[in-house]
Amino acid sequence: MASLAPTITVRPFEAGDEQRWDAFVEATPTGTFFHLSGWKRVIETAFRHRTYYLLAERNGAVTGVLPLTLVKTKLFGASLIANAFSVYGGPIAADDAGLRSLEDHAVRLMGQLRVPVLEFRSWAEGRSHWPTKTGLYATFRKSIDPSVDNNLKAIPRKQRAMVRKGIQNKLVSEIDSSVDRLHSIYAESVRNLGTPVFARSYFEILKQVFAQNSDIVTITNDGIPVASVMNFYFRDEVLPYYGGGTADARRLAANDFMYWEVMRRACERGYRIFDFGRSKLGTGAYDFKRFWGFEPTPLAYQFCLAPGRDIPDLNPLNPKLKLFVELWKRLPLAVATRLGPAIVRGLA
Repeated sequence: MASLAPTITVRPFEAGDEQRWDAFVEATPTGTFFHLSGWKRVIETAFRHRTYYLLAERNGAVTGVLPLTLVKTKLFGASLIANAFSVYGGPIAADDAGLRSLEDHAVRLMGQLRVPVLEFRSWAEGRSHWPTKTGLYATFRKSIDPSVDNNLKAIPRKQRAMVRKGIQNKLVSEIDSSVDRLHSIYAESVRNLGTPVFARSYFEILKQVFAQNSDIVTITNDGIPVASVMNFYFRDEVLPYYGGGTADARRLAANDFMYWEVMRRACERGYRIFDFGRSKLGTGAYDFKRFWGFEPTPLAYQFCLAPGRDIPDLNPLNPKLKLFVELWKRLPLAVATRLGPAIVRGLA
């Protein structure tokens, strides 16, 4: 008689699980930077959201993880998201049994918390019976050649000319030890796009929690900062994540030069994948990444919804939000910087 397979148990993340959790994430092909346990501390500290990180085990060995965040605000309602404020997420597991155990546990948790929306930010449509948001986001990833010169030559001609323009303008890249210049530039940049900005403290917490997995590259012109980006590092990947430029950045080709400097520095350190992150289809950021020679890969965000609920649509391209976006662009920068953090904590 065949013996039964060992039972999978799913339990909440506990203090002391960090090393086992992160080791599993790094060893699992579908694991991403946004699955790391450090995000639990970041989200709870920066946004005061409750997290429900789940650990699946078989015979005491980790067989799956799921980082869930309960995002609940009066303005935007409540959603259970894996993972909030992230590009990627959803459950990852060593096998289908672990994956289904985590999914089933998340659905039960959704009911216990009386949350109308459960969202998994997945690469692909792995759940045929769940509604899927497609055609909105795409991600851009490309290999980094071991040769710096080869990476520059691989950039399409017109975009390479912009990088060279930045070099000719004698722009300088620096590694910042503080988030001050990054936050100032980022706040101006997202205000100009009509998007609320994160609090300065959020970037400080990210820098502290991921001290070994992040840096800030700032571009200066005659000593004046004109562009800056916070980058994350995971396995052999670099992910430029929060970045922006001042009003002078376009004239100086500072953004183009900045991303080249991130790639160049990563190449010299031995990283082999450049993850340009997600962008919304039909936006300038989407086109910018394609100009670099990156091909878009559509993302499939999947949802489990309470009866009568629709997939949330809080992105700036939503026509219902158009008036808000246009009004936000006109706010004085100081006002937008002060009001933004209270709003953006619900836009996970």
